[in-house]
Amino acid sequence: MAIIGTLLKKGIKLRENLHQEYSSPLELQKEELKELMITARGTEFGKYYDFDSILSQFRKKGKSFYEAYKASVPIHDYNKIYKDWWQLTYKGAKNICWPGRIKYFALSSGTSESASKHIPVTKEMTKAIQRTSIRQILSLSKYDLPASIFEAGILMIGGSTHLNKKGSYFEGDLSGIQAARLPFWFQHFYKPGKKIAKSRNWESKLNQIVRKAKDWDIGIIVGVPAWIQILIEKILDYYKVANIHEIWPNLRVYVHGGVSMDPYRKGFEKLLGRPIYYIETYLASEGFLAYQAVPKSKSMKLVLNNGLFYEFVPFDDRNFLPSGEIKPDAEALLIDEVEEGKDYALLLSTCSGAWRYLIGDVIKFTSIEESEIHITGRTKHFLSLCGEHLSVENMNKAIEMVSNDLNISIMEFTVSGIPYGSLFAHHWYIGTDDKVDPKVLKDKIDQHLKELNDDYAVERSAALKEVIVDVLPLQKFYDWLESKGKAGGQNKFPRVMKNAQLEEWINFISR
Repeated sequence: MAIIGTLLKKGIKLRENLHQEYSSPLELQKEELKELMITARGTEFGKYYDFDSILSQFRKKGKSFYEAYKASVPIHDYNKIYKDWWQLTYKGAKNICWPGRIKYFALSSGTSESASKHIPVTKEMTKAIQRTSIRQILSLSKYDLPASIFEAGILMIGGSTHLNKKGSYFEGDLSGIQAARLPFWFQHFYKPGKKIAKSRNWESKLNQIVRKAKDWDIGIIVGVPAWIQILIEKILDYYKVANIHEIWPNLRVYVHGGVSMDPYRKGFEKLLGRPIYYIETYLASEGFLAYQAVPKSKSMKLVLNNGLFYEFVPFDDRNFLPSGEIKPDAEALLIDEVEEGKDYALLLSTCSGAWRYLIGDVIKFTSIEESEIHITGRTKHFLSLCGEHLSVENMNKAIEMVSNDLNISIMEFTVSGIPYGSLFAHHWYIGTDDKVDPKVLKDKIDQHLKELNDDYAVERSAALKEVIVDVLPLQKFYDWLESKGKAGGQNKFPRVMKNAQLEEWINFISR
């Protein structure tokens, strides 16, 4: 038995037993907001919105602190907070939204924007992300894992860790910013190592990893499903083996995030020699929000006491325009006011100087008691042309069900809402290299969506007159991402396309 691995496993279990949150979620969040505001009270943002006055409300019982916070500080999307505040930070000014001068900016475009967003990343945020990462490692004590996994390597496939120096600051992928501050003890386990991770050429990086794969003992893989699947397929082809466990026999855990695993699961499992654990995380450029804390769960536990304060905006017509833009008078709720099973858009206040910031994700609580959630989509990635209220969660589940029905692998897809005569239609673009009849695919998708979503079923007999399905080679999707400079790393294909982006996509596949 691996002695070091056994000691690590016992140590992790002990730390996990000691790591308990005895306060209520609301008390944890109240304290978190207070600490954030105390730290930022002397910034330009804190002075402009009179944080001292808001802080005086924290001594009172009840929720007067939150009422004062909402009344004083407006909701910000990226364009508003950048225009009003972050652009000053980006130009080198200090003490704008957070004390000091910001030295790092994470480039993030999500799946819907063409231009990169510049998200401030403070030293407090990098430490907070590290602390949550350690919490997730501690949660492995709940899994039935051999001691050997705690001596094996952890393969992390993100964007390039190379950072561009721009005057007084650096910019790049969040993975690069975090890699620059890896704890010394973690570097022994980290693969592919700093040299390969710095490569800015995605294809070159993959090829280098493939050539080194047999030299490594990998127990955990971390990355976006599509790119991890491509990497494993390349390894299998290069070494002429049937499954990845012939190369990495100790592989036991895959940590994924950014997109739902459901559409990828069938194709992914064909590459394995035996079952593994899937662990979902919710790590965004704005912070490490949640992680799957127990085996086989479909939910993630929100991190409530580590540099993040959450507000929850019911995702409905009262608070959002059909375009997905939030209304200025949108209703926001605290964590003790939410309900299970309802969709909420997230507002974040963070130790990187985001304040009531609309992150763009939509979540649903699966357990109020445990503060557990899952991601159902993006505010701009829902389809509701005529009241069908189709979420990315519905789409992912339907694709998973269709894949199982037809025994095919559908790794990518996107949907657009289009005019159809005087009414509407949904146009699906399906990425698969398996042979499939588009008519059968259309009928199956339509059938499952009717089962999953009552509003969709109603509208299919009314204003949503048609469903159109085009089947495309999988490579077409990756070529489009590459044409946008988004190959590899944390980049994801948009599940819903609208307006200019849809026009670009149609022109691209028509070439």
